[in-house]
Amino acid sequence: MPELHEKTQTGAPLTVKDLNTENPRWCVGCGDFGILMGFKRFLVEEQLLPHETVNVSGIGCSGRVPFYVNTYGVHAIHGRPITIAMGLALTRPDLKLFVHAGDGDALSIGGNHLLHGIHKNFNCVFILYDNQLYALTKSQSSPTTRKGHPTNTQPKGTELEPIAPIRFALGIGASFVAATADWLPDHMVNTLKAAYAHKGFSFVHVLQRCPHFDPENFDNKSSAWFSFLTHEKGIPADKRLAGKTEAIRHDPSDHEAAFKFANSNHTCFGLFYSNPDKPCYDDMMRQRIASAKPLPRAGILDSYKI
Repeated sequence: MPELHEKTQTGAPLTVKDLNTENPRWCVGCGDFGILMGFKRFLVEEQLLPHETVNVSGIGCSGRVPFYVNTYGVHAIHGRPITIAMGLALTRPDLKLFVHAGDGDALSIGGNHLLHGIHKNFNCVFILYDNQLYALTKSQSSPTTRKGHPTNTQPKGTELEPIAPIRFALGIGASFVAATADWLPDHMVNTLKAAYAHKGFSFVHVLQRCPHFDPENFDNKSSAWFSFLTHEKGIPADKRLAGKTEAIRHDPSDHEAAFKFANSNHTCFGLFYSNPDKPCYDDMMRQRIASAKPLPRAGILDSYKI
């Protein structure tokens, strides 16, 4: 990091090579490789300096991302990356903050924290890596596992309908909700750019292949099963597939229409909803601290006396 800091201080442009650390340790064909490369491409295209950028993760396959990007990073505990991230958002608003979490990490043990992170709308980009199972622990059912799919914990097939992350985020009142996939490289970079430009909690849902434990899921060879939501205020369709699948014009300020697409059985990628006017909790707290009347330390607990 010090050498990279010196390089960027001279005005030399940041490159993907500058961001590389150790070789990622994921299964062959894992969708995390595509997400990681898309994330690095985004950092380079936006020229986000590594010493001003921090990646926070939970546990799971996606939890290793901070090790694989040459920025500041925190590998937090299971389900708790949002709590760490909010502390950083409150105390270091100068940092570019990114949170990485899997479907189990975010929607199971971390569901409570995700709910309040969305509700408080603190400024960060939250990336949900969704392979629809617990892969690091060898294929258990996760909150997003499709009904009927057999796993090690439910070998006869998952009994429940899966939690729908987009619908969840919209229902809690997220100020930014978008979706992309690991095999849509240009669309992913443009999605991250839109999320980063938004002030508030930017919720980015990424479908992620797991060819080792669920090779039949997510047909990345065809495009008939999904559509792109496009708009001048939204995210353009992936240029490689723009002429091969349906593009639906959708105004991302229309919350009701966003719910309609989220409730559909047909998969959509793009910007579902954006509300740039929703207040941010971290801004409100800093303003309150700045305007608070100073008190002497000696009497700070006097009001609690009986």
